[in-house]
Amino acid sequence: MSYYFSKMVTGDFDAAIAKVTEELKKEGFGILTTIDVQETLKKKLDVEFRKYKILGACNPHFAHQALSEEPFIGTMLPCNVIVQQHENGQVEVSAIDPVASMMAVQNEKLGEVANEVRKKLENVIANV
Repeated sequence: MSYYFSKMVTGDFDAAIAKVTEELKKEGFGILTTIDVQETLKKKLDVEFRKYKILGACNPHFAHQALSEEPFIGTMLPCNVIVQQHENGQVEVSAIDPVASMMAVQNEKLGEVANEVRKKLENVIANV
């Protein structure tokens, strides 16, 4: 089982970020954090890296359900979605598969939440 799902998209990097954000919103997610990996690696290590952003997406309804069932599940939140530009210029959007990540947690009720979140994140990736 893969721990993520992914799709190559048309258009440029910034357009992909905007489209991902829009699609996440349609599915009830907001962006809590944005990590610009390219900028961070340049600043901290003075190394060049491709365009790569990690979007920490949260659906408050599902986060509340998960936290109510498992008090330490916050260590695995939010759901990360990445947008990266490969050396050939292609842009790829990927999201964590919450079902795969929840396999480490032995809580059946979390599995139900993870399946619902998976469907929403799959919709996001499909619609980007």
